[in-house]
Amino acid sequence: MNALLIGADSLGNIPAVLQSYNIRISRHICGRNVAHQRKAPLPGKPDLLILLTDFLGHNVMRNYRDSANAQGIPVVACRRSATAVELRLQHEGWRKLS
Repeated sequence: MNALLIGADSLGNIPAVLQSYNIRISRHICGRNVAHQRKAPLPGKPDLLILLTDFLGHNVMRNYRDSANAQGIPVVACRRSATAVELRLQHEGWRKLS
């Protein structure tokens, strides 16, 4: 499964957590660039959109969330920490690989 990550300059241990759920980061957008903040279609066709909320403005989140919802792409929103990402995935019903 391919995920598009929006937010944060660095990801720390988040890629390792996602890998344990068989999720690969297809693209990471920091969200600081003005071009990233405009209404635009999602790049590529990700299977999952992950919003790291503590590094994004409300309008940026809304634009990406609306684009994902229009395409039927699931959205996971959480703070930028490996623990927060893992807890959110568990809450949403994702299962870890054994």
